[in-house]
Amino acid sequence: MSFAVIDTETTWFDKIMSIGIVIADEDTFEAMEERYYIISPAYLEGGMYSSVLFLRDGIVCSYREAISDIRHTLLQNEVTSIFAYNAKFDYGHLPELQCFDWFDIIQRAAYRQYNDAIPPNAECFGTGRLKRGYGVECILRLLSENYAYRETHNALQDTLDELTIMKLLGYHPSYYKKLTG
Repeated sequence: MSFAVIDTETTWFDKIMSIGIVIADEDTFEAMEERYYIISPAYLEGGMYSSVLFLRDGIVCSYREAISDIRHTLLQNEVTSIFAYNAKFDYGHLPELQCFDWFDIIQRAAYRQYNDAIPPNAECFGTGRLKRGYGVECILRLLSENYAYRETHNALQDTLDELTIMKLLGYHPSYYKKLTG
């Protein structure tokens, strides 16, 4: 069985300018397939992370073409589950993919009771969630102990980083709670 990890980057006007997706094996967390879409004409508007759009090779296409190819790729790989870090953001920006089951990686990564790498002196809410420093960059630094790591904010590279977080946390994908719209 396989699952997908997805990430989007948006323009200054909150339009999707890139989408990264990786299909991974649910037992090994190894990437089986990667896709990266640079959305035209939205990417021309610019955004906070425009400078890294072309850091990876991607398909420049319309949003509609990207969604069609993503759906095809998911169905071809028999994917029913999509994971994302702070999934409500990506879920809300990709309504055409809301028919899939969505799961939020942050539900395990940012909570003391699920992430043993969170230091005992870290400030947490009563729920166990970190009060700050729970973004991809901070969590991947904690889990990997690579404190020089810097998040690129390239949508494809971010999906690979998020997949690494899942692998390092060690929870089978079935252990994550389903996102409710």
